[in-house]
Amino acid sequence: MKFLFDKDTWQEIYSSIRKNKTRTGITIIGVMWGIFLLVVLLGAAKGVENNFNKLFGDFATNSVFIWGQETSKPFKGFQEGKQVALKIDDIDKIKNEVKGIDLIAPRSQAGGLVVRKFQSGNFNISGDFPVLDKIQNKDLIYGRFINDNDINEKKKVCVIEEEVYKQLFEKDEYPIGELISINGINYSVVGLFKESQTIRLGDNIHIPFTTFQQVYNRGDNINWMIITGNPDSSIVQIEKDAQLILKNLHKIHPEDKRALGGINLGDMFKKMTEFLTGMQFLTWFVGIATLIAGVFAIGNILLITVKERTKEIGIRRALGAKPWEVKRQIILESVFLTSIAGALGIIFGGFVLMLIDATLGKGPEASLTNPTVDIPVVLIAAVTLVFLGTLIGLIPAQTAVSIRPIEALREE
Repeated sequence: MKFLFDKDTWQEIYSSIRKNKTRTGITIIGVMWGIFLLVVLLGAAKGVENNFNKLFGDFATNSVFIWGQETSKPFKGFQEGKQVALKIDDIDKIKNEVKGIDLIAPRSQAGGLVVRKFQSGNFNISGDFPVLDKIQNKDLIYGRFINDNDINEKKKVCVIEEEVYKQLFEKDEYPIGELISINGINYSVVGLFKESQTIRLGDNIHIPFTTFQQVYNRGDNINWMIITGNPDSSIVQIEKDAQLILKNLHKIHPEDKRALGGINLGDMFKKMTEFLTGMQFLTWFVGIATLIAGVFAIGNILLITVKERTKEIGIRRALGAKPWEVKRQIILESVFLTSIAGALGIIFGGFVLMLIDATLGKGPEASLTNPTVDIPVVLIAAVTLVFLGTLIGLIPAQTAVSIRPIEALREE
């Protein structure tokens, strides 16, 4: 390892680079561009992934929404155009007969005029069970969510969104225990939650499901349901099975595709995950291919350098220089060039990712959220680059030592 600290060694490398400034500069730029491209593309891919995860937020991704619509086919005496009204009893039948279900939540919604003192506004009112908080975790600022006691006793309590609080309450006013009027009925505020920045379900105010059904005279009708599957279950299959049961219960033609509406978050999440995986693979492929092309350029420039220094190498060999010493010199030059190019590529790549984050990664409409590259990934790329530099340096090094000293001295 002493040769690494040998002044003559580095003087020779400096002299070789100085003689071929333009050619060396272009070669370094080629390698630098490869690792720069790799860092930027990986960072951008991570930014897209972060943005996608932010979109789903704390919502259970293995979920499906199902609601009733109008039939498009006559069946068992019912004409086309029958409105499908889902029932609360459907929940137990689906839960008992469909395999792989983790959670299921019936939901009812309606609009309503909400008043407090001299402030008022129109908001969406949702009748919910406590299980909803497990499907979409509410980011509570104060208080709690609906609980089983509220359901059993049909309590007139509510959990309000931050937007409702801003419109009905004074700044910094404590809302818990205060009364608000929803369509002329007083409810006590038991919780305040932040507005969701991800999937919006139109929830401004939550009240107990049983209270909602009674107040709005819904009987056993529900608007829609959310079903989540176990991690090892297919949410696509769960949706098919649940819809089949609902079609049997509500006398819907088996091939009627319009009678039941649905959004399958799990399927969307799976497709997006596959897209991200493919994008990361393409990123690595393009980055590494560009990197290898740059490293080969270094090998070419060193081969030319060896040819130009044939006489010098011959003199060194004649004076007793061992083949390994000549090889070592050329390999060290190759590693030095690739290391410099790699360091510059990583630095410029990091700078570009900072610019991307500052311009495209801020605000609610951000398209790339926190585009970064993990340090282990950068280290692996750097080590790979040095390894390739060493490997490619062996070619001109072997060429150099294969020249016989007597032939090298005759070279004009």
